Amino acid sequence: MSFVDTPVLRNDIVHLEPLAHAHRDDLAEAVAVGDLHRTWYTRIPSPDQMGDEIDARLAKRDAGTVAPWAVIDARSGRAVGMTTYLNLDEANRRLEIGSTWLGRGVHGTGINPAAKLLLLERAFETLGCVAVELRTHWHNHQSRAAIARLGAKQDGVLRNHTIMPDGIIRDTVVFSILDSEWAAVRAGLEHRIAHRVG
Repeated sequence: MSFVDTPVLRNDIVHLEPLAHAHRDDLAEAVAVGDLHRTWYTRIPSPDQMGDEIDARLAKRDAGTVAPWAVIDARSGRAVGMTTYLNLDEANRRLEIGSTWLGRGVHGTGINPAAKLLLLERAFETLGCVAVELRTHWHNHQSRAAIARLGAKQDGVLRNHTIMPDGIIRDTVVFSILDSEWAAVRAGLEHRIAHRVG
């Protein structure tokens, strides 16, 4: 079993399927709602770039550096976003959950915590990770709040970490969940999902 594998992961709210070109049209439609791709502090492909984004993630998967999934709304059966395991470090039993976006139409529906539950279950219970990282832009307050709601702790801020496509330099906020914290994080996610708290 490898960190780069992308088995289907599922619960009652969301399915994570290995990312494929069959998801392109759904993903292009999801990202078009509210011009999500124009959000300045993150990298979300435009509808026209969706095929290229899928190609890029699959090429990195084939190179053994990421594990990408399409996020499927279990109610509709449609792809509504993407998520990925990044910075795969099998030797040190660590990885990052990132490059995640969800269409505006499913924000607050419970899909995000349900997807994170599946990804974290796999990381801690199947792959034996000792730590899982989550990173976001300093200015992405929505993402920072969502990561904190998971129960992740902020490790620090990497200043002037990444030059964005528009030339703006991103400060990256790094969070993590340790294996010793997983039971509490799991309980919190299960409570949120049971009560449909996004």
